[in-house]
Amino acid sequence: MKATVFLGGGRITSALVAGLRLAGHERPIVVHDRHSKKLQKLRRQHRVIVEEDLRRAVELADLLIVAVRPDSVRELLQEIREQHLRRRLTAVSLAAGIPLSKLQAALGLPVRWMRAMPSPVCRSGRGLTALTFGRGVSPAERATVRDLFASVGTVVEIPEKRFDAFTVTYSSSHGYHALAALVGAAEAIGLDRKTALVAAAHALADSIAGWRVSNLSLEKLLKEAATPGGIATAVMAALDKAGYRRIVKTGLCAGIRRARKNAER
Repeated sequence: MKATVFLGGGRITSALVAGLRLAGHERPIVVHDRHSKKLQKLRRQHRVIVEEDLRRAVELADLLIVAVRPDSVRELLQEIREQHLRRRLTAVSLAAGIPLSKLQAALGLPVRWMRAMPSPVCRSGRGLTALTFGRGVSPAERATVRDLFASVGTVVEIPEKRFDAFTVTYSSSHGYHALAALVGAAEAIGLDRKTALVAAAHALADSIAGWRVSNLSLEKLLKEAATPGGIATAVMAALDKAGYRRIVKTGLCAGIRRARKNAER
């Protein structure tokens, strides 16, 4: 049996497997993790095959997906390397910040490496994944990986040098964080929580959905939404004066610094 094998049974693996099952993906999925509780939960929820032995998991892989935290990647690859596995592998790393060159050097095997940055929103089939490919990856391997992630959402291919910038920009955490802040502010000025959630979710999600299906530029939509001298214009002006754009940029820069630290591991 050859399968798609996930090394790591955490949140992103759970989200991806859920999205794959939602899309009707019936190819065998194997998950390896050191924590048996994670494995049993994934088996119950998503019909995955669990494998607690790392060597056996790797041997089953037609496609190997490294889905552990960046600070665990080196140890994991070293453990695989020490097992003296010599078969060729196609591998995808989901570890933020760790470049293809370090992945290749750490494993020291004839591996065709790729990097993917999938959003947890892939659980619902509406995810977004960035892909970049290392040397030696064949067109057929590219297509296999692209099709896998395309089944859970939109796929974009970008150069590796832009991966960190993409990673800090695309995160669904921005939307959740903004939603929480807007809801809290709405409650502070008098809305009950239920109404605040409805209003804030419309402001963020429905407006962006409208932008996606319209043929209007972002600049035109901003003008349409904010009448000169109106309430929306006053709100945006106050936000900008308070440093809204600067704060967002500061946050993204902090993410870039963290990604670069991951690359040093």
